[in-house]
Amino acid sequence: MRTTTRTTRLAGLAAVAIAALALTACSPEAPSGDGSDSSAAPEAGVTYEDIVNGGPVADDADVEANAWASAVREAGVLKVGGTETSELFSLLDPTTNTAKGFDAGISQLLSRYILGDVKTELQQVTVDTRESLLESNTVDTVIATYSITPARAERIAFAGPYYTSQAAILVKKDNTDITSLADLAGKTVATQANSTGVALLEAEAPEAEILALPDHAQALAAVQQGNADAYVIDQTLLLNAVIAGDDVKIVGEPFGPEDRYGIGVNKTSDAVDFINDFLTKIEEDGTWAKLWTVTIGDRAGLTDVPQPPTPGDTGL
Repeated sequence: MRTTTRTTRLAGLAAVAIAALALTACSPEAPSGDGSDSSAAPEAGVTYEDIVNGGPVADDADVEANAWASAVREAGVLKVGGTETSELFSLLDPTTNTAKGFDAGISQLLSRYILGDVKTELQQVTVDTRESLLESNTVDTVIATYSITPARAERIAFAGPYYTSQAAILVKKDNTDITSLADLAGKTVATQANSTGVALLEAEAPEAEILALPDHAQALAAVQQGNADAYVIDQTLLLNAVIAGDDVKIVGEPFGPEDRYGIGVNKTSDAVDFINDFLTKIEEDGTWAKLWTVTIGDRAGLTDVPQPPTPGDTGL
């Protein structure tokens, strides 16, 4: 089966160059205790395309019994709010016009689960547009390292979680002043406006001067250009910048509460249980672990596959 992804461009693409990754701290992608499973990795030679095109397909009766899934099947495509510039989670390949990564893979697997084939239409979203696009039914779902929060859950519904992460600190490679959370006191710290990073910094680094910027690219640029001393957000997002070879590094230990990434849907839909059943299936059959390995583990040099979170355990 083929992978077909059409992309609606709402923002410019970031130019990135892949480089080797050197991690100086443990990450939630590389747990060292119980719950990890290195034996769940895909066999040698199994590709990203093999994984997404080999995912499970829902029974016709299950799709027909769900109004949201039936509407997606009738349209013949899953309209996804996502990103195009996230190295590990959803990066557009301009030669194929197809996004690849962990989030992209989840969306493509979900489309296969509903449609029997991989057909997605990607519309780039920001932290400011995700809820409105779901509320207007412009997209069927948002899969974009989308942290589950009570405030967001007042406007939209979340399936999942399908991934978890803690926050971390990113600085320039030559920065020796900041090595831990305590060192953020008196420093200018960038984060994404309307993200969980703002509240986290207010709680964990109250003496830092917060520089809230619209998106990841601008927060990263602020550090690179010397307009911010550090950038704090989910460590999974910061890994994208490190892998891209952007002259930055992650310092200190991950901190703060565990961020649960959810799959956003319109609050009036009946999508949540259907999607949670899908997530349960790909976790139980090993597809989730294989996708994690080819999109994150192999690229970051991590061998222990983390235990996926339980769908429905949103923490709300």
